This record gives sequence, structure tokens and C-alpha cells, in this order.
Amino acid sequence: MAASDLQDVPRIDRLDGWPLPDSQPAWFGDPAAETALLDAYRGGRMHHAWLVGGPKGIGKATLAYRFARFVLAHRDPQAPAVAAAGGLAIGPDDPVFRRVAGQGHANLLALERPYREDRKRFLTELSVDQIRRTVSFFGSTSGEEGWRIAIVDPADEMNASAANALLKVLEEPPRRSLFFVISHAPGRLLPTIRSRCRRIELAPLPAETIVAAIRQSRPDAFEDGDIALAASLSEGSLRRAILLLQEDGIAGYRRFASFAATFPDADIGAMHALADAVSKRGADDAYDGFLDTVRGWLGRRVRGEAEPAGEPAPSGVVARLPLARWAEVWEKVTETSAEAEALNLDRKQVVLSILMSFAQATRM
Repeated sequence: MAASDLQDVPRIDRLDGWPLPDSQPAWFGDPAAETALLDAYRGGRMHHAWLVGGPKGIGKATLAYRFARFVLAHRDPQAPAVAAAGGLAIGPDDPVFRRVAGQGHANLLALERPYREDRKRFLTELSVDQIRRTVSFFGSTSGEEGWRIAIVDPADEMNASAANALLKVLEEPPRRSLFFVISHAPGRLLPTIRSRCRRIELAPLPAETIVAAIRQSRPDAFEDGDIALAASLSEGSLRRAILLLQEDGIAGYRRFASFAATFPDADIGAMHALADAVSKRGADDAYDGFLDTVRGWLGRRVRGEAEPAGEPAPSGVVARLPLARWAEVWEKVTETSAEAEALNLDRKQVVLSILMSFAQATRM
């Protein structure tokens, strides 16, 4: 498949203008995570399965692909180049880098939620059929010499049958096999899967790292003030900051923050205007961004944090509300959005219901 064709293949993590994890040459995360993998590899302590955990969008898959490229380029852990390596970087011009980015390396298997062309959407789960691809992958003799690597991204999306299938292959790992199990919430995985993996926990990225990463990747695409605000709101997720910048998320946050600053009063006209803006036909990203904005705003109330400098601040009434009140609102938001997704409810009514729950909570 030509590189141009690959650009047209839907991928669950794709962001316009940004490299996918398998094509990202930079590492913005903690150097200690990179060092831990490198030391294990060249020290002869390479565990067959690694569970890479942490919030979404902080570089877990990027780290997995980064290490996979290094191992595929340096098959012998005792080679002088491995001993001398200061990190896991492989240049974008390296043949291994290009083959991994082109999804064309015979010794690398990526397991992620597939896209159904007939339905024009991604499947909702990582199925057992996907996980069972490891059987033929590791059992095939048509691959190349050296390590074979499977990346499950993310394991959180496995159904029960898929989780059990993964457990089986982790219990009886093939020779010279490596597994990277990516998880946004490792505690929700089967305990038996967790027990068979060595754990790497990645921390959220500092805001200054996110700002530097965006400026490095897209130096002239966004205003400095918007980049700083996106980094502040991202909760350490580079992906979330990018979405805020690219999907009208900054304007969406300011609309909601301005509305929330009026609590316990609620302008019905403003409420409907906000609901219209994020629920109109084709505004999937705006709707998802609204839900993320609401959760982030609630999270700052729960943690007792202020809104970013220069942005609309909650009223004194809001600041004095007890934690239990915000817990009730959080539960309402979670239930309402989940029910809307399951039953395909009218999104405007969902948004209005969520906004009303905020207004009512501040009046009680």
C-alpha cells in the first residue's frame, strides 16, 4: 500500500496535521521511562510484556512504537550500538522507521479498534478476533529474524473475550516476543493481565512541555495565548490540548466558562445558544469537546482550583458549594452523556439538561 493510500485509511488516533504514534519521531514524556526500557533491553532483563499506563494523550503509544523501532533496528541487545545508545531515537530516514510508519514491518503487529468501511465507523470494542491475530503473527515463519512485537492500543477497549484471549497468550509467550499493553486506566484490566506485565506509569505532561511540543510541531499555526490556555486546560494531555486548538475548543471553553460565571443565575437565551453551538448536525467534535470542558471545569471545582488566569471565574456562590454537590453534578453529567450515547438521544436536549443541572445545583 502506498504512503498516500495509508493517509486515507481511518485510524482511531489520527489528528489532522499531527503524526500518529507510529510516525512520531519526538518524545515529549519523562526521559526516565525511555531509560527504563533501554536499560532492561541491553541489560538482559527484558520482560516479555509491558503495561504502559496513564491518562489518554500523554504519549503511551508513542513510547511503545519508539521502543519497537529501536528493537527492530537493533536486534541484538549486546550490540555496541545498543550499549552506546543514549535513548531510543531512530531517525525518520531510517528504513525501520519508514516501515513502521507505513505499517509494513513484518515483525510488528498493531492491535487497535478497527474501522468498518461498510458501517463508516469504528467498532466500539477491541474484539477477540483482533487479539487472536497474535496466534498467526507469532506462529508464522514468514516474518524476519529477531524480535516480534505486538502493541495493544488501548487494552481498555477489549471486551471480555478479547481480554481472556490476551491473557492466554501472555501466559504462554512465544520466544523473542514482546507485548506492549496500552491502558488509560490499568486498574480496570483483569488482575491476571496486570500481574503478567511489567508496569510503566506515565505522568501527565507539564503545561510548559505541551506548549513547547505544539510550538515545535506547528510553530505558526496558533496564537501563543491560545496555546497557553489549551495547555492549562489539557490536564497534562497533549492530545487534548491539540483538540482544543483545532476543534474550536478554546472558543467552546470560553462560552461555557462565561455561562458558568453567571451561576446561580442562568440566562435561558445563552443556555440555548450554547446548546445550539455544540449540538448542531455534524458538530461531533464540538459536542465531545463540550463534555470534556464540563468535566474539566467540574474537576477544578472538586480540586479547589481556579480557572486559568484571565478567564471567567466562578461566582462566590459556586466557590462555597460543598464537594458533595459537585459529586452529584458529576454523576448527572456522566449518566446523561452515557444514556445519550446508548440511546442516540437529541444532543441539544442532553446539553440543556446538563446546563440545567449546574444551575439547579448552585441554587440549592
